Amino acid sequence: MSDNNTSETIVTSQPRKPNWLRVKLPTGENYLKVRETVEHNKLHTICQSGNCPNMGECWGAGTATFMILGNICTRSCQFCAVATGRPLAADLKEPERVADAVLLMKVKHCVITSVDRDDLKDGGTAIWAETIRAIRRKSPGTTLETLIPDFKGEAELVAVIAEVHPEIVSHNLETVRRLTKLVRVQAKYDRSLDVLRMLKEAGMKTKSGIMLGLGETKEEILETMDDLRKVNVDILTIGQYLQPTPEHIAVQEFIHPDIFAELKEIALAKGFRYVESGPLVRSSYHAEKHIF
Repeated sequence: MSDNNTSETIVTSQPRKPNWLRVKLPTGENYLKVRETVEHNKLHTICQSGNCPNMGECWGAGTATFMILGNICTRSCQFCAVATGRPLAADLKEPERVADAVLLMKVKHCVITSVDRDDLKDGGTAIWAETIRAIRRKSPGTTLETLIPDFKGEAELVAVIAEVHPEIVSHNLETVRRLTKLVRVQAKYDRSLDVLRMLKEAGMKTKSGIMLGLGETKEEILETMDDLRKVNVDILTIGQYLQPTPEHIAVQEFIHPDIFAELKEIALAKGFRYVESGPLVRSSYHAEKHIF
C-alpha cells in the first residue's frame, strides 16, 4: 500500500504469504456439527464458497454465514471465489430450510448473504424477504444481518430488504473507486454508495467492507472511508485480499497488521461506530458484536 496516489499496475505474480496470514485447519466437535447441519439441510455458506480463512474459528464457535439463492453467481468479480455462470431456478423451499438450520444450531446472530441474481426480475428479493420472515417465525430471538448485492441500484428492490428490517444491512464497496471497474467488473462504486444511502434513509443500521492489497494507496483508502461516512455508514470492515485461484487478480501487497490497527483508529476517528480491521477480517467476522 503506497502513501501516494500513483496508479499501480496489477501483475500476475504476488509476494510470498507472510506468517500472520497462516491459519489452522478447521477441526473440533462444533465445527463438525455445523458442517453436518449445513450439508443435511442442503444449504450453501459463503464460508465454503468464498474460501473464508476464518471458517474454522467461526464454525468452531457454532456460527456460519448462510448463502441463499444458490451458489452460482451471475457476475464475474475478479476477487471472488464463488462460481460464475447460469444459476438454477430459485428454490422456494430454501427459506424454510435456512430457518430450520438456524433453529437447530441455536444461532443467536445470523448472517445471510447471496450470490448476485441479475437473471431474476426481482433480483431474488422475494426469497431474501421470505428467508428473514421464516427465521423470525422459528427463532424470534435471533438477530439478523443481511449482506446484500446492489440489486442494480433499483430503489424498489432495496426497499424490499428495508421493509423486513434486519438489524444490520451490509453492502460491500470491496475496493477503492479507481480499482472498482477492474475488481468488481459489473458493479459501480457510486451505485453501491447510493444503495447504502437508501438503506440509511430507510432507517437501517448499515455496514460496508473493503479489501486491501490490490494496489490501492493510503490516500484512496481514506477517501473511501470519507465516502462511506458521507452516506452515514455505521460499521466498517477492512481485510486483506487473498487470491482464490491463479485466474483471479493477484495480490499486490500483504499489509502488515500494524497498518490495519492504524486504519482502525483512523476510521473510528472519522465516526464509524464499529470497525473490524485486520489481515483475516471478512464481512461477517465478529458480526455478533456489531448489534447496538
